[in-house]
Amino acid sequence: MTEPVGRPSIASVVITKNEESNIVDCLKSVQWADESIVVDAESCDKTVELARASGAKAFVRPWPGFGLQKNFGMAQTAADWILILDADERVTEELRKEVRTCLEQWRPGAPVAYRIPRRNFFYGAWVRGGGVYPDYQVRLFRRGLAQYNDVAVHENLIVDGEIGTLAGHLDHYTERRIKDHFKKFGLYTTLAAQEKAKRVRTVGWTDLVFRPLVVLVKTYVLKQGYGDGVRGLIVCVFASMYTFVKYAKLWDATRPAASHPDAK
Repeated sequence: MTEPVGRPSIASVVITKNEESNIVDCLKSVQWADESIVVDAESCDKTVELARASGAKAFVRPWPGFGLQKNFGMAQTAADWILILDADERVTEELRKEVRTCLEQWRPGAPVAYRIPRRNFFYGAWVRGGGVYPDYQVRLFRRGLAQYNDVAVHENLIVDGEIGTLAGHLDHYTERRIKDHFKKFGLYTTLAAQEKAKRVRTVGWTDLVFRPLVVLVKTYVLKQGYGDGVRGLIVCVFASMYTFVKYAKLWDATRPAASHPDAK
């Protein structure tokens, strides 16, 4: 790999679906980037219109999956570096400065990708316990040296080279109200169950009883979710519920066909 000539360029890539309430603030936080790419999965709100009005290049295409949608967005830029964002995330000023300094000082032999600590805001406040901080995310990388895999949910970035760690925060304004949990809960547990079904063929009562309990004890007690008060308790209980529903859906999908009421 040759040393970059001049100031390295950077592009932000965001995938969206009905994110009109988030996309403007997201793009505003990264307006210092040389280019902004938005890949929209056929939203029925004003996401695309607002993205273009904010100066982003917006592409509209059917939903192929998280990883493939991000890979498409990455292929739309010729920038030296790529920063991946979710629509409900914001780049802080400290992170902006650190990214610029890091890229300008980059030389061959240095990391080709960087993990970024993420602050998750639940119900209007930063939750530190329960295992949701620092929540490192590998989001910054040299173009051509990283690609997302194609899994149903919780896709991973496969990096060809060393990964470094930054100190500046990425702020994630996730569930703002309790009802927000349920907007994603059904889809994400279904996708997680489908992915788990590739490796697990049977689910017993112990999975449904003990796995959610272990998650609750781990997040609320061992990872000190109790330190965030009521917010911490709610976050940890939802994590436990997520595990229960995922395995319940897996049990339903893997039980013998003859035991289904509609089986013929």
